Amino acid sequence: MRRYSQRQTLTSLSEINITPLLDLAFVLLIIFMITTPLLENTTNLVIPSSGAKNPPPDATRIQTISIDRTETIKLNQEIVGTDTLTQRLTELRQANPEIAVVIRPDRELPVQKLVSVMDILQQLGITKMGIATKTEEP
Repeated sequence: MRRYSQRQTLTSLSEINITPLLDLAFVLLIIFMITTPLLENTTNLVIPSSGAKNPPPDATRIQTISIDRTETIKLNQEIVGTDTLTQRLTELRQANPEIAVVIRPDRELPVQKLVSVMDILQQLGITKMGIATKTEEP
């Protein structure tokens, strides 16, 4: 026996279903909340300074590397390049295995240049190193 179902006439919806729109709005809100703090790349840094005064180092036992804001490297007040610096420090380390090095970076020096000089010291096996700081005025 054949059954005939009633055909319903097609009607248009007079209401808009806003549930998918709300889901999309909440997903976008969460994405913006997560990514907004990551967009801020600038950070103001103040170069650290020490409150304690250090006695002046003995110049005969300690080598001084100075780096100014133009990234000029000086070994004991003599301007050298990175290759010359590596060669001189190798010679000094062979003469005295317990060599100590003090790095005096400029306040405006990019940190990467300081890190590259520290990498040179590490590659040469110089473990006694320090960074000179300026005492803070109260």
